[in-house]
Amino acid sequence: MAKVDVLSCSECGQLNCYRHQKKYPDFCLSEAVDDGVVEATVETYRGDSQDGLVARAAAEVEGLFYGEITRVEEIVAFARRIKATRIGIATCFGLIEESKIFAKVLRAAGLEPYTVLCKVGSVDKTEIGIDEELKVQSGAFESCCNPILQARLLNREKTDLNVIVGLCVGHDALFSKHSEAPVTTLVTKDRLTGHNPVVTLYTATTYSKRIFDSQHLQSL
Repeated sequence: MAKVDVLSCSECGQLNCYRHQKKYPDFCLSEAVDDGVVEATVETYRGDSQDGLVARAAAEVEGLFYGEITRVEEIVAFARRIKATRIGIATCFGLIEESKIFAKVLRAAGLEPYTVLCKVGSVDKTEIGIDEELKVQSGAFESCCNPILQARLLNREKTDLNVIVGLCVGHDALFSKHSEAPVTTLVTKDRLTGHNPVVTLYTATTYSKRIFDSQHLQSL
Protein backbone atom coordinates (compact mmCIF):
# COMPACT_ATOMS: atom_id res chain seq x y z
CA MET A 1 0.00 0.00 0.00
CA ALA A 2 1.33 3.44 -0.91
CA LYS A 3 2.63 5.62 1.94
CA VAL A 4 0.45 8.60 2.87
CA ASP A 5 2.63 11.72 2.97
CA VAL A 6 -0.10 14.32 3.39
CA LEU A 7 -2.80 13.63 5.97
CA SER A 8 -6.37 14.73 5.37
CA CYS A 9 -9.90 13.74 6.40
CA SER A 10 -9.62 10.24 4.92
CA GLU A 11 -6.89 9.47 7.50
CA CYS A 12 -8.94 10.73 10.47
CA GLY A 13 -10.27 8.27 13.06
CA GLN A 14 -11.98 10.84 15.27
CA LEU A 15 -14.48 12.73 13.07
CA ASN A 16 -14.89 15.18 15.94
CA CYS A 17 -16.09 17.87 13.54
CA TYR A 18 -19.53 16.20 13.44
CA ARG A 19 -20.66 16.22 17.09
CA HIS A 20 -17.72 17.47 19.20
CA GLN A 21 -17.72 14.26 21.26
CA LYS A 22 -14.04 13.39 20.77
CA LYS A 23 -11.00 15.50 19.95
CA TYR A 24 -9.41 16.78 16.80
CA PRO A 25 -6.26 15.07 15.49
CA ASP A 26 -3.14 17.19 15.06
CA PHE A 27 -3.65 17.41 11.31
CA CYS A 28 -7.35 18.34 11.46
CA LEU A 29 -8.49 20.61 8.65
CA SER A 30 -11.16 22.20 10.86
CA GLU A 31 -8.46 23.30 13.30
CA ALA A 32 -6.05 24.46 10.62
CA VAL A 33 -8.41 26.49 8.46
CA ASP A 34 -8.47 30.23 9.08
CA ASP A 35 -11.48 31.39 11.12
CA GLY A 36 -12.18 34.07 8.55
CA VAL A 37 -12.50 31.47 5.80
CA VAL A 38 -14.98 29.45 7.85
CA GLU A 39 -17.00 32.53 8.75
CA ALA A 40 -17.15 33.60 5.09
CA THR A 41 -18.77 30.29 4.14
CA VAL A 42 -21.17 30.52 7.08
CA GLU A 43 -22.20 34.01 5.98
CA THR A 44 -22.86 32.64 2.50
CA TYR A 45 -25.10 29.91 3.92
CA ARG A 46 -26.97 32.44 6.08
CA GLY A 47 -27.55 34.81 3.19
CA ASP A 48 -30.21 35.15 0.54
CA SER A 49 -28.10 33.95 -2.39
CA GLN A 50 -28.84 30.75 -4.28
CA ASP A 51 -25.96 29.09 -2.41
CA GLY A 52 -27.55 29.90 0.94
CA LEU A 53 -30.98 28.72 -0.18
CA VAL A 54 -29.55 25.43 -1.49
CA ALA A 55 -27.50 24.79 1.66
CA ARG A 56 -30.43 25.35 4.02
CA ALA A 57 -32.87 23.39 1.84
CA ALA A 58 -30.53 20.39 1.75
CA ALA A 59 -30.12 20.46 5.53
CA GLU A 60 -33.88 20.77 6.03
CA VAL A 61 -34.62 17.76 3.81
CA GLU A 62 -32.02 15.72 5.69
CA GLY A 63 -33.44 16.71 9.07
CA LEU A 64 -37.06 16.09 8.16
CA PHE A 65 -36.72 12.85 6.23
CA TYR A 66 -33.50 11.17 7.43
CA GLY A 67 -33.76 7.48 6.57
CA GLU A 68 -37.44 7.78 5.67
CA ILE A 69 -37.59 8.59 1.95
CA THR A 70 -35.66 7.58 -1.18
CA ARG A 71 -33.32 9.81 -3.14
CA VAL A 72 -36.02 10.20 -5.82
CA GLU A 73 -38.32 11.63 -3.16
CA GLU A 74 -35.53 13.71 -1.64
CA ILE A 75 -35.00 15.43 -4.99
CA VAL A 76 -38.70 16.33 -5.08
CA ALA A 77 -38.56 17.65 -1.51
CA PHE A 78 -35.38 19.59 -2.23
CA ALA A 79 -36.78 21.09 -5.43
CA ARG A 80 -39.82 22.36 -3.56
CA ARG A 81 -37.69 24.05 -0.92
CA ILE A 82 -35.56 25.93 -3.45
CA LYS A 83 -38.74 26.83 -5.35
CA ALA A 84 -37.58 24.93 -8.44
CA THR A 85 -40.36 24.01 -10.86
CA ARG A 86 -38.54 23.32 -14.13
CA ILE A 87 -36.34 20.26 -13.58
CA GLY A 88 -33.77 19.31 -16.19
CA ILE A 89 -32.83 15.66 -16.59
CA ALA A 90 -29.41 15.03 -18.13
CA THR A 91 -29.62 11.34 -18.89
CA CYS A 92 -27.44 8.59 -20.25
CA PHE A 93 -28.75 6.73 -23.30
CA GLY A 94 -28.58 3.49 -21.31
CA LEU A 95 -30.85 4.88 -18.59
CA ILE A 96 -33.52 6.54 -20.72
CA GLU A 97 -36.24 4.17 -19.48
CA GLU A 98 -35.41 5.04 -15.87
CA SER A 99 -35.40 8.72 -16.82
CA LYS A 100 -38.87 8.36 -18.32
CA ILE A 101 -40.09 6.96 -15.00
CA PHE A 102 -38.38 9.76 -13.09
CA ALA A 103 -40.04 12.34 -15.37
CA LYS A 104 -43.43 10.80 -14.52
CA VAL A 105 -42.61 11.09 -10.82
CA LEU A 106 -41.73 14.76 -11.23
CA ARG A 107 -44.98 15.44 -13.09
CA ALA A 108 -46.93 13.68 -10.34
CA ALA A 109 -45.25 16.06 -7.90
CA GLY A 110 -46.46 19.05 -9.92
CA LEU A 111 -43.02 19.78 -11.39
CA GLU A 112 -42.05 20.28 -15.04
CA PRO A 113 -39.35 17.87 -16.27
CA TYR A 114 -37.33 18.46 -19.43
CA THR A 115 -35.00 15.65 -20.53
CA VAL A 116 -31.91 15.83 -22.73
CA LEU A 117 -30.23 12.58 -23.79
CA CYS A 118 -26.43 12.29 -23.78
CA LYS A 119 -26.36 11.52 -27.52
CA VAL A 120 -28.08 14.80 -28.42
CA GLY A 121 -26.60 16.32 -31.58
CA SER A 122 -25.79 12.83 -32.90
CA VAL A 123 -22.09 13.44 -33.60
CA ASP A 124 -19.95 10.42 -34.44
CA LYS A 125 -17.10 9.81 -32.01
CA THR A 126 -14.52 10.09 -34.77
CA GLU A 127 -15.59 13.72 -35.30
CA ILE A 128 -14.09 14.69 -31.94
CA GLY A 129 -10.86 12.76 -32.43
CA ILE A 130 -11.73 9.33 -31.04
CA ASP A 131 -10.15 6.47 -32.99
CA GLU A 132 -12.52 4.05 -34.70
CA GLU A 133 -10.99 1.20 -32.69
CA LEU A 134 -12.07 2.83 -29.44
CA LYS A 135 -15.75 2.68 -30.26
CA VAL A 136 -17.83 0.12 -28.40
CA GLN A 137 -18.83 -1.19 -31.83
CA SER A 138 -16.03 -0.46 -34.27
CA GLY A 139 -17.01 0.18 -37.88
CA ALA A 140 -20.47 1.53 -37.11
CA PHE A 141 -21.81 5.03 -36.54
CA GLU A 142 -21.53 5.66 -32.81
CA SER A 143 -22.58 8.97 -31.36
CA CYS A 144 -20.36 10.58 -28.76
CA CYS A 145 -21.78 11.77 -25.47
CA ASN A 146 -22.37 15.52 -25.57
CA PRO A 147 -22.63 16.81 -21.98
CA ILE A 148 -21.83 20.40 -22.90
CA LEU A 149 -24.73 20.46 -25.36
CA GLN A 150 -26.96 18.81 -22.75
CA ALA A 151 -26.12 21.67 -20.37
CA ARG A 152 -26.60 24.35 -23.01
CA LEU A 153 -30.00 23.02 -24.04
CA LEU A 154 -31.14 22.90 -20.42
CA ASN A 155 -29.75 26.41 -19.93
CA ARG A 156 -31.85 27.50 -22.90
CA GLU A 157 -34.92 26.01 -21.22
CA LYS A 158 -34.07 27.97 -18.07
CA THR A 159 -34.34 24.98 -15.78
CA ASP A 160 -34.22 25.69 -12.04
CA LEU A 161 -32.51 22.44 -11.05
CA ASN A 162 -30.73 19.83 -13.17
CA VAL A 163 -30.51 16.14 -12.29
CA ILE A 164 -27.84 13.79 -13.63
CA VAL A 165 -29.01 10.29 -14.50
CA GLY A 166 -26.03 8.05 -15.21
CA LEU A 167 -23.67 10.28 -17.17
CA CYS A 168 -20.21 8.82 -17.74
CA VAL A 169 -17.28 9.66 -15.46
CA GLY A 170 -15.93 12.94 -16.80
CA HIS A 171 -19.02 13.74 -18.81
CA ASP A 172 -20.81 14.39 -15.52
CA ALA A 173 -18.05 16.84 -14.62
CA LEU A 174 -18.41 18.67 -17.94
CA PHE A 175 -22.17 18.84 -17.56
CA SER A 176 -21.90 20.27 -14.05
CA LYS A 177 -19.29 22.79 -15.21
CA HIS A 178 -21.49 24.15 -18.00
CA SER A 179 -24.88 24.00 -16.26
CA GLU A 180 -26.25 27.36 -15.15
CA ALA A 181 -28.70 25.75 -12.73
CA PRO A 182 -27.62 23.82 -9.61
CA VAL A 183 -26.88 20.15 -10.33
CA THR A 184 -27.62 17.07 -8.26
CA THR A 185 -27.25 13.39 -9.09
CA LEU A 186 -29.93 10.70 -9.05
CA VAL A 187 -27.91 7.87 -10.64
CA THR A 188 -24.14 7.36 -10.73
CA LYS A 189 -23.18 5.08 -13.60
CA ASP A 190 -21.41 1.81 -12.82
CA ARG A 191 -22.15 -0.85 -15.41
CA LEU A 192 -20.72 -3.69 -13.30
CA THR A 193 -22.62 -2.99 -10.08
CA GLY A 194 -26.06 -2.04 -11.38
CA HIS A 195 -25.17 1.65 -10.95
CA ASN A 196 -24.30 1.24 -7.28
CA PRO A 197 -20.57 2.03 -7.20
CA VAL A 198 -20.28 1.94 -3.42
CA VAL A 199 -20.67 -1.85 -3.67
CA THR A 200 -17.03 -1.91 -4.81
CA LEU A 201 -16.00 -0.25 -1.56
CA TYR A 202 -18.20 -2.51 0.56
CA THR A 203 -16.49 -5.55 -1.01
CA ALA A 204 -13.00 -4.05 -1.18
CA THR A 205 -11.43 -6.83 0.88
CA THR A 206 -13.26 -9.66 -0.88
CA TYR A 207 -14.75 -9.69 -4.38
CA SER A 208 -13.37 -6.28 -5.35
CA LYS A 209 -9.91 -6.55 -3.79
CA ARG A 210 -8.26 -5.85 -7.15
CA ILE A 211 -8.92 -2.15 -6.49
CA PHE A 212 -5.90 -2.23 -4.15
CA ASP A 213 -3.65 -3.82 -6.78
CA SER A 214 -1.24 -1.04 -7.76
CA GLN A 215 -0.14 -2.83 -10.94
CA HIS A 216 -3.76 -3.20 -12.03
CA LEU A 217 -4.65 0.40 -11.21
CA GLN A 218 -1.61 1.85 -12.94
CA SER A 219 -2.42 -0.13 -16.08
CA LEU A 220 -5.86 1.46 -16.46
